[in-house]
Amino acid sequence: MSSFTYALTVIVMLSVAAVLVRGLVNMARGGSGNLSNKLMQARVALQFVAVVLIVITLWLTGGGR
Repeated sequence: MSSFTYALTVIVMLSVAAVLVRGLVNMARGGSGNLSNKLMQARVALQFVAVVLIVITLWLTGGGR
């Protein structure tokens, strides 16, 4: 189970990076402010999920001991 949460954590962290880059590219090109805002909200939500998964993975593996 911990390897599953580890893999899921990596996928979510890569998603965070992808959304961040997409938002920055949109802002740099002078794109829609509304889209940039939605992308940054999605980034924050994905970061929350990543942190929760990291904590769960550490808990399952006993990494905090």
